[in-house]
Amino acid sequence: MQMPEPEADILAGKARIVARLREVLPNGAVIDDPVALKVYECDGLSAYRCPPMCAVLPGSTEEVSAVMRVCHEAGVPVVPRGSGTSLSGGALPTADSVILGVARMNRVLETDYDNRFIRVEAGRTNLSVTGAVEADGFFYAPDPSSQLACAIAGNIAMNSGGAHCLKYGVTTNNLMGVTVVMADGEVIELGGAHLDAGGLDLLGLICGSEGQLGVVTEATLRILAKPEGARPVLIGFDSNEVAGACVSDIIRAGILPVAIEFMDRVVIRAAEAHAHPGYPDCEALLIIEVEGSEAEIDHQLGRIIEIARHHEPVALRESASAEESAKIWKGRKTAFGAMGRINDYMCLDGTIPVSELPLVLRRIGEMGEGYGLTVGNVFHAGDGNMHPLILFDANKPGDLEKAEALGADILTLCVEVGGCLTGEHGVGVEKRDIMRAQYSDDDLAIQMDVKDVFDPAWVLNPAKVFPLDASAPRRLAK
Repeated sequence: MQMPEPEADILAGKARIVARLREVLPNGAVIDDPVALKVYECDGLSAYRCPPMCAVLPGSTEEVSAVMRVCHEAGVPVVPRGSGTSLSGGALPTADSVILGVARMNRVLETDYDNRFIRVEAGRTNLSVTGAVEADGFFYAPDPSSQLACAIAGNIAMNSGGAHCLKYGVTTNNLMGVTVVMADGEVIELGGAHLDAGGLDLLGLICGSEGQLGVVTEATLRILAKPEGARPVLIGFDSNEVAGACVSDIIRAGILPVAIEFMDRVVIRAAEAHAHPGYPDCEALLIIEVEGSEAEIDHQLGRIIEIARHHEPVALRESASAEESAKIWKGRKTAFGAMGRINDYMCLDGTIPVSELPLVLRRIGEMGEGYGLTVGNVFHAGDGNMHPLILFDANKPGDLEKAEALGADILTLCVEVGGCLTGEHGVGVEKRDIMRAQYSDDDLAIQMDVKDVFDPAWVLNPAKVFPLDASAPRRLAK
């Protein structure tokens, strides 16, 4: 993966820059020891590594602003980082950059149940947002598989979703306002504790901008009352294509489960060995959950099961208890980690129309065979957010490059059938060089015009999102 050459002037001034950062931050908040910096040399896309010049761990919006002013004055690139769980290389540093981690900023600042919002610092983990309100009967809806570790800052940067996004939407549908520190250190507020802000939709620009426009330090999030009840059903099929057709028929029937999750045999076996959720032995498995009163749950599951029976399932089992439901979801939530126990893999993130699931699942299998690589599938089937896991051997020369080529082909297929390159993981560096599969040069130019307004010096999260040949003229003209 090509990255820009570090600027010699910045590296030569490292001691001065680090000293200046230490002046504006508390003791222990600036890290420049080469061993300690190993922690920050990559994120969840661990195939690519580059230690930053230094890392800083501010504890407040004011301290983030001070860091940004120092870096702005020195022309130093800044890479915002939440918990480092990005699967697209979104927090991959350059050798002349400063990693700005918000992990220490994890406080709950305000909770308002009457108006159903919570305001938190952006370093707070996703699951702990729900943890702060669940005793009072509320929850935060977006639930990425990494929700135990991932930070709200990263969720906003990548517009993350999760298993329950089919009913409740992704981050942008649950984000009400943000505090953002601009590239020059200015602090601005966008949105707030109300449904919609007047004027331009700048909050919509920030959500999903991958750290290109500013550093989010605080977020006002929508919280919801917990449903009366919920129940999942497991439905097994003898092929991926049949399972995909079943999903398409459920959506076509106008039924809105809270979640429809898909796992194929490769992932089922890994999850069963790891979490022992009691999954059936089949080629493809759907986990479909509905919620509401007992009568509503029975009615919805009855309709879903009726549709599923038309596809001749080889296994069908409703959860009979809260404990069984928890085991079912534990298997799904830990599937990525379970796969990591058995193989190196590359996780993709293309999104397609639900009606194209049977075709795309068949083509992914054919493409994998063509490259001689196994592909496991586990994804949010209800909204077509695919997560193919390409298995490869990181120690075998050429295997990573082969996996990347297969990944590019799969993502291009997603665009060709009417989908897009990413649903929730973002572009980062992983999809940067295939952006033209979805966007024309004019499209990219408009997106870069927006970055010019927010970050005219192009110092925020360098070498991400935009193909390097497209962004080079703007970066070099700073």
